[in-house]
Amino acid sequence: EVQLQASGGGLVQAGGSLRLSCAASGFTFDGHAIGWFRQAPGKEREGVSCITSSDGRTYYADSVKGRFTISSDNAKNTVYLQMNSLKPEDTAVYYCATVDSSYYSDYEGCIGMDYWGKGTLVTVSS
Repeated sequence: EVQLQASGGGLVQAGGSLRLSCAASGFTFDGHAIGWFRQAPGKEREGVSCITSSDGRTYYADSVKGRFTISSDNAKNTVYLQMNSLKPEDTAVYYCATVDSSYYSDYEGCIGMDYWGKGTLVTVSS
């Protein structure tokens, strides 16, 4: 059974940092891409970042470039999202999801995700 467990959310002041983790199990990590997505209240879900597990290609949404860093620990089947210089507009439920790495694009990130984990709430206070 494919499982993705996101954790690390919480309440932080603007300008602060959080590190989210996505622990994956039930599938071969290699050959897949793991993406982070977020959904704020009243807004559509948006792609934040994505990484391919085999060669480490990364994608970032313009809104987080220079502030967020995605990384992968293949030995632990875990992907991290380091979020720095957080802003109130980063407040959202953050989800991780996976798809075959062939669905990764340097321009669009990960698309057509196959499996989703439960989200973790990030709240940034002003």
